[in-house]
Amino acid sequence: MGIFNFSQDLGVDLGTANTLVFIKGKGVVLREPSVVAKNLETGQVEAVGGSARNMIGRTPGNISVIRPMKDGVIADYDTTAVMMKYFIKKAMRKRSLMARKPNVMICVPSGITMVEERAVIDASKQAGAKDAFPIAEPFAAAIGCGLPVWEPTGSMIVDIGGGTTEVAVISLGGIVTSRSIRTAGDNMDDAIINYIRKHYNLMIGERSAESIKMDIGRAGEITQDEEMDIRGRDLLSGLPKTITIQTSEIVKALKETVDSIISAVKDTLEQTPPELAADIMDRGIVLSGGGALLTNLDQVISNETQMPVFVAENPLDSVALGTGKSLDYIQHFRTHPNVSTRSTTD
Repeated sequence: MGIFNFSQDLGVDLGTANTLVFIKGKGVVLREPSVVAKNLETGQVEAVGGSARNMIGRTPGNISVIRPMKDGVIADYDTTAVMMKYFIKKAMRKRSLMARKPNVMICVPSGITMVEERAVIDASKQAGAKDAFPIAEPFAAAIGCGLPVWEPTGSMIVDIGGGTTEVAVISLGGIVTSRSIRTAGDNMDDAIINYIRKHYNLMIGERSAESIKMDIGRAGEITQDEEMDIRGRDLLSGLPKTITIQTSEIVKALKETVDSIISAVKDTLEQTPPELAADIMDRGIVLSGGGALLTNLDQVISNETQMPVFVAENPLDSVALGTGKSLDYIQHFRTHPNVSTRSTTD
């Protein structure tokens, strides 16, 4: 297999919650929230990434904070293109790599439609890429986790991002069977917001919900309750209010989302050929993505599937690392443009 060795080529993990940029030979050089702040009166972009995320819930009426990616796909094409252009320029400026337009390897959900995939490619080119090559998110995650994706053995990856959960069984450089559901980390945050609103008449923001999930969020049964004080707006009085919540409440709030992820894993295993299923039984299931950091999730999935389950060494960066490493095989993606972006069972 021919190998292209362009130091300027980029791997981009264009996620619903965060975007990561990998430069060949440098590693992950940029990690920013997929958020854009726009002025509604002038149409100008006021901030992108971390600075825009800091504006959430704090903007005046003429500023709108937008997340242009929804459920792993582009919801706002023009804003996504502007955001990608900003991130690519920022990443390349850090390394003084402005000599030519880069080739970009960009991850997409395995369940994406051809129209949605074309939108990602076109947005990449509009953002400054010479050429763009899509790679399935679970395939990239598996490479980033160090799984033997090119060997004739079964590897199972569960990548829980912000907008989608990608479950796939991979062998011989391709996805054998997969399941992509639009239930993931954002749904966990929404579930926490809805639970607190319903039971306490308290409105909290996305950032507060994420903090709750990270600090006291759990999956499955718990042995010890923890407490956390949270602040929000009382829906009855309209005034600020502080309440104390417990881990057991967050477990209840997250149960539906966790059950959906477990169901996707089981459905994928049911479609897996027996020989590959035996490999997975021996090697185990690997979790990646931010959702993999939910405490006890690996144990719950293990109990439900009766298989060993492991969290990747660097779950937040797995997709970006795999997308970057795939640059070594960019010629293969040139000659087989749909390699690893479609399950053989879809």
